[in-house]
Amino acid sequence: MTRLELMDQVVSWVNEAAEDVKEKLKSPVLVEEKSNRHDLVTNVDKETELFLVEKIRKAYPDDLILGEEGLGDSLTSTSGRIWVIDPIDGTLNFVKQQENFCIMIGIFEDNEPVLGFIYDVIKDEFAYGGKETGVFLNGELLEPVENIGLRDGLIGVNGGMFARNTLNAQDIALQAVGIRMLGCAGLDFLNVIRGKQNAYISNLAPWDFAAGIALSESLGLISSKFDGSPYSILDGRQYFIIATEKTYADIFKK
Repeated sequence: MTRLELMDQVVSWVNEAAEDVKEKLKSPVLVEEKSNRHDLVTNVDKETELFLVEKIRKAYPDDLILGEEGLGDSLTSTSGRIWVIDPIDGTLNFVKQQENFCIMIGIFEDNEPVLGFIYDVIKDEFAYGGKETGVFLNGELLEPVENIGLRDGLIGVNGGMFARNTLNAQDIALQAVGIRMLGCAGLDFLNVIRGKQNAYISNLAPWDFAAGIALSESLGLISSKFDGSPYSILDGRQYFIIATEKTYADIFKK
């Protein structure tokens, strides 16, 4: 199967999952706390991850899966093909707003991001693709992002990092034209790859950034841990940045 065929297959799975999520929103959602009242999980998160895991297991039984809700594998290596799933990114938004959330999948092969999928379910904005296929938004090919500097655009930043000035996130963000806090990594990635923001800084788990990395690499964007070292899908939660080349250089004074 070619990358383009794989992309089309996963697009169909995500579309099917999204329709199911919309139907589930017509009924009461069952909500549980994970680590605290700000960290929620719902029956829809769990059922959406199960749906996607079952699709992958049936079609590609030798592949490995890393899923936010724990239905995947325990990874010790980045060898082979790995699917990184966030079934509902922005669960707090999902519960409180019933919008501003995404379904996300990133596919890595031997530690290289090859395909990404981010679907804003309510706005029906679906970005998908990768370096070999091109990156599409609702079927339209995206062009590389305009390479603007930190002072010339909007920056997305994690609210907690901004409030506490973690790693100077507040000082950095205040140099931009404006600051955006969306509560959903997928939406921030969508804004960056569409050129609506020139950077996004946050504290992310692999399922929060895997899809966005795969989408961004062919669009002239740079991703890394916030200390400039390489990100890893094995490292758990990590301070993270995606930015245009000029913005990245401005932040790290390169």
